[in-house]
Amino acid sequence: MLRRIFYPFLAFIVCCNLTLASASDQKDQSKDSKDDDSFYHGAGINDINAIGNRNVGCNRGLGNWYSLDTQVKMGREFSQQVEMSQHLITDPVVNEYVNRIGQNLVRNSDSRLPFTIKILDIEEPNAFALPGGFMYVHAGTILLADDESELAGVMAHEIGHVAACHAARQATRGTFASLAMIPVMVMTGGLAGIGINQAANLAIPATFSKFGRGFEAQADYLGIQYAYKSGYDPVGMINFFEKLEALEKKKPGFFLKVYQDHPQTPDRIEKSQHEIATILPPRNEYIIDTSEFQQVKKRLALIMKHRQLNDSKGQENPELRRTVDNKTDNKTQDDDRPVIKRKDQ
Repeated sequence: MLRRIFYPFLAFIVCCNLTLASASDQKDQSKDSKDDDSFYHGAGINDINAIGNRNVGCNRGLGNWYSLDTQVKMGREFSQQVEMSQHLITDPVVNEYVNRIGQNLVRNSDSRLPFTIKILDIEEPNAFALPGGFMYVHAGTILLADDESELAGVMAHEIGHVAACHAARQATRGTFASLAMIPVMVMTGGLAGIGINQAANLAIPATFSKFGRGFEAQADYLGIQYAYKSGYDPVGMINFFEKLEALEKKKPGFFLKVYQDHPQTPDRIEKSQHEIATILPPRNEYIIDTSEFQQVKKRLALIMKHRQLNDSKGQENPELRRTVDNKTDNKTQDDDRPVIKRKDQ
């Protein structure tokens, strides 16, 4: 009985981060500034060699009421909701490759949780991480990326959200609203934001998705470090930002709505470039791309194309039908090709 009461209430807190009046917005900005101050001035936050031994926001206390075990339970339940409403890419080759990249990034992060990584059959580019280390990458993200470092940058950003326990911290500060507003519960904050998920018909309320700009900036900051630590060129994340910026220009009405609660893409690009130049020691070699990425990308493109072809088979197409002349003999019925008749001489 207690569980039945507790989990809906917990989901209620996580879900309801509504846009408030200007006075409440100022209060939220104040909280963000305090989080930013404690985050960016935390012990070892700029020390790449300390990755894995740092606490970047998961300490329990006034700012975070939820233990890691509780976050895993939350994420597991939310992941079931996602997979009930969406199709997964089940190809073993594609899944093994994406998981290998993700698990390598996790090993080189501050996360203390194991990750479960799956690919959603959605064309719009996005990725999101649930509480407790459940990550979903849209197929469109892989198809939009030009190389492996871009894909790694997207995934590293999501790992940053989990490593800093942004879902739990946002749940702690969550705004109360009506339970009736929660049809499905999913925590996100991907590079493109939840608005894309809604456009892709994910049954996710927009109010559940809105990490503050401070949390998004932190995820960028950590993601750059994790990608670098894993051997990737951290500029890959910036390159993907630029692709999103191009999409914003192509569909301004759609993407401006998506980004209204996230740092503007040009600002993220400039800030990330500054962090790469000032924090990360230069290296002689980086992983930018692999032949395996290009092979997997082609394979996934074929899978997506085949799915579209299968979907179109269900539509009725016009057919040409021939009338049958009952007066004709059996030979004519079996063979309706024109026959040349010779005149008798």
